[in-house]
Amino acid sequence: MPLNLSLTDTHHRNSVASLDTFDAQRTLPTVVSNLCQAYNVNEALHLLQKCLNNSNYHSGEKADAIGVLLQACGQYNEIEIGRKVHEIVSTHFTNHFVLNTRLITMYAVCGSPIDSRAVFDHLEVKNLFIWNAIISGYTRNELYDEAILMFCEMISTAELKPDNFTLPSVVKAAAGVLEIGLGKAIHGFSVKMDLISDVFVGNALISMYAKCGFVEDAIEVFERMPERNLISWNSMMCGYAVNGFYQESVDMFVRIFVDGESSAPDTASMVTILPAIAGEGDVQMGMMIHCLAVKLGLHLELNVNNALLDMYAKCGFSSEAQNVFEKIDNKNVVSWNSMIGNYSKEGDASKTFDLLRKMQLDGSETMVDEVTILNVLPACSEKSRLLSLKELHGYSIRHAFDYDELINNAFIAAYAKCGSLCSGESVFRLMEIKTVNSWNAIIGGHAQNGDPSKSLELYVEMTSSGLFPDYFCIGSLLLACTNLRLQQSGKEIHAFVLRNRLEIDSFISVSLISFYSSCGELHSARALFDRMEIKNLVSWNAIIAGYSQNELPEEALDVFRQMLSDGNRPYEIAVTGLLGACSQLSALRLGRETHCFALKAQLTDDPFVASSIIDMYAKCGCIERSRRVFDSMKQRDVASWTIMIAGYGIHGHGKEAIQLFEEMKRSAFKPDRFTFVSILMACSHAGLIEEGLEYFTEMHPLYGAQPKLEHYACIVDMLGRAGRLNQALRVVYKMPVEPDAKIWSSLISACRIHHQFSLGRKMAKKLLELEPYSAENYVIVSNLLAQSGKWDEVRSVREKMKAMGLQKDVGCSWIEVGGKVFSFAAGDDTLPESKSIQETWRWLEGEIKRIGYQPDTSLVLHEFREDEKLRQLQGHSEKLALSFGLLKTGKGVTLRISKNLRICGDCHSAAKLASKVVDREIVMRDNKRFHHFRKGVCSCGDYW
Repeated sequence: MPLNLSLTDTHHRNSVASLDTFDAQRTLPTVVSNLCQAYNVNEALHLLQKCLNNSNYHSGEKADAIGVLLQACGQYNEIEIGRKVHEIVSTHFTNHFVLNTRLITMYAVCGSPIDSRAVFDHLEVKNLFIWNAIISGYTRNELYDEAILMFCEMISTAELKPDNFTLPSVVKAAAGVLEIGLGKAIHGFSVKMDLISDVFVGNALISMYAKCGFVEDAIEVFERMPERNLISWNSMMCGYAVNGFYQESVDMFVRIFVDGESSAPDTASMVTILPAIAGEGDVQMGMMIHCLAVKLGLHLELNVNNALLDMYAKCGFSSEAQNVFEKIDNKNVVSWNSMIGNYSKEGDASKTFDLLRKMQLDGSETMVDEVTILNVLPACSEKSRLLSLKELHGYSIRHAFDYDELINNAFIAAYAKCGSLCSGESVFRLMEIKTVNSWNAIIGGHAQNGDPSKSLELYVEMTSSGLFPDYFCIGSLLLACTNLRLQQSGKEIHAFVLRNRLEIDSFISVSLISFYSSCGELHSARALFDRMEIKNLVSWNAIIAGYSQNELPEEALDVFRQMLSDGNRPYEIAVTGLLGACSQLSALRLGRETHCFALKAQLTDDPFVASSIIDMYAKCGCIERSRRVFDSMKQRDVASWTIMIAGYGIHGHGKEAIQLFEEMKRSAFKPDRFTFVSILMACSHAGLIEEGLEYFTEMHPLYGAQPKLEHYACIVDMLGRAGRLNQALRVVYKMPVEPDAKIWSSLISACRIHHQFSLGRKMAKKLLELEPYSAENYVIVSNLLAQSGKWDEVRSVREKMKAMGLQKDVGCSWIEVGGKVFSFAAGDDTLPESKSIQETWRWLEGEIKRIGYQPDTSLVLHEFREDEKLRQLQGHSEKLALSFGLLKTGKGVTLRISKNLRICGDCHSAAKLASKVVDREIVMRDNKRFHHFRKGVCSCGDYW
């Protein structure tokens, strides 16, 4: 609190004059103490100065009064008044041990250990109290090395034995430099000096061991203490908490009531246990502690209220945090910062800025500080908050916060998230001193927010300035290389990591795994993963996601099983990756098991997990289950609506997709560009041309979704499937962007289906010019030419492929039986059960021929004899999978088959008739959509 320094000289004269009338009860130390308690330290100094030469007061009384004033100077941080008192001591009490001890302590408390040392060095004779004061002063000011050196000097040259005041200061210094060896030596020293039973020494040792991470040693000291006070219990409780032993910390808190020697928790107990509870998110325990604080009358303490507020906020109970906040009468900056940080963390920018304005208008002396600014900035993470961010930046500049490195780095990151990389770079360029953290902020901002190439340029500039990257910087650079698919640059960064032995860091290893996975080098990613000595959940998630993203679902499943067998509990990200793998394989049983696991682990409330479950069931052919999961969601987002619409689309349920899309709009959800891709795809697969065109024309005017290349591709595919090729071409020529290979290949396939061969040949040239090294494109062109009978040109195309080292993807299908996924390649007769599979197909082919099946050899686009064409058709991978499924499953079991290529017309006809003959549902998923075969009919209506 501010001191009253506006006293008049008359007031001083009256005060001094009145000393002559003091009775024996009102001594000089008493008067000085009363003045100091009233914060009139300056008046007390003037009083002392007047009394120094007054013989009515003996020397001891004057010394006592000076000691009182020195204590007050330290208490109120009045170092300048303390210096004047120092002059008095130097003149009248040069060798007074007590006053010199208090001088040393006063300077230390005021944050000037240099002055403490000057007093110490000036003394010719030093007793133990003087040494204790200087050691304690150094420790108080976190000059731990100096404190330890002074202790060593004391015991080696001063021939003084440390006491129970010396050792706690030295133990704290050892903890400050994390020198556990020194701490243990002092522990041994205390035993030798018979000071180990002292409660202050024991408390210091508990704190030292806990801070250094030696919790078992701290426990041993605590349990052996013959006498404990509440500080002992609080120290042990804090030791557990800071080392992550949450339950043990709570147990220690409970023990206070059982065997705490009549001790009741105090404010320190509360502010120790509540952050531990907040870290674990155990709000039920937090509420119990809150009730206890009320019962003990501690809820009126500001520090306790701040700790309660922080606990509720970190546990996600914002309304309870607000209730605590509103009941605090004497809010300080910590109170305001905690509540602002809570709203900001939740992404509620409006409440964040409203509370910031209220803080500035608050009638108390609470002032916005650097922590306030850092707490507000997370709320500025979207483009819509750019103006608010600039206002906050202006406020920071006006109040000189822009000189703080943390503030500047946070503004750089915030500008990047708000899409204003140029503003972030301006902040960076204006910084006089740029540390590695500053470079990290600007490099990470560009890597994560749309300009990865710039982050690589900044890295070069950073190294040119003499600074080298740390873990965070390397992670950002690898992200940039991932986004740009710069394999060589990423490998160079990996080489830097190896040269500097940084690969042992789990963050770097995970970043490298993600980089190699994104670049398709799964062998390198797996090698890194296998070399990791300690695999945390993030590393398991990264390798599972890598396999899943690279369409290697079986490997993803194997890693997941290994993860479980190693005793790791998967969370949302791993479960999402596993569900993605099940989706790729159409592995329904495994998908259902994963769904059950997610339910037991209480992960299904997570929107990403729920959406992945919807997607998994849809891609496993169970669209009805997808809808049930969708309907049961407590909270939907745009992504969940989009996935459900896409699920209907790939199953050919166009009308259901449209109904859901309309329901989405009525539910006040705004469809985004991904939603429009889903609904356009649904219209395309169902042949709902007019509906699809209508949605396409209204997506930008009504919803602000600018058509992108993927939307045009859906429209072209939709028109091409329907045979409206001229209209599809008009769309292509009017597109604001150049058509990609996907659009041209879609048109060529449409030309082949609708026998527009001459038009298709013209498009073939454009396709091969656009992507001359894609094997898939050559296959599409070859099939078009073969169907039109241009065998010379077919041979020419295939020879060119061979010369370029390109190979056609082999048709592969897989089927899940008994929880295992079995794969089949076209024409493969080397399987152990190939003979049984062939016999099953021959039987089935005979049965379906009786009801009208005729092999369509025209679909074999090779110059083979008729019998060879028949063998080709019989060896199609989906027929092998179908035969295997019939061989290995009982009557009535639905067969679910997936294929990496589009199903051919012959297999489609065979599957329809097979479903009737064997009286089973056969679900086939090709690379475009699902076909549900029931009783001789396909759900696609033969439109695919």
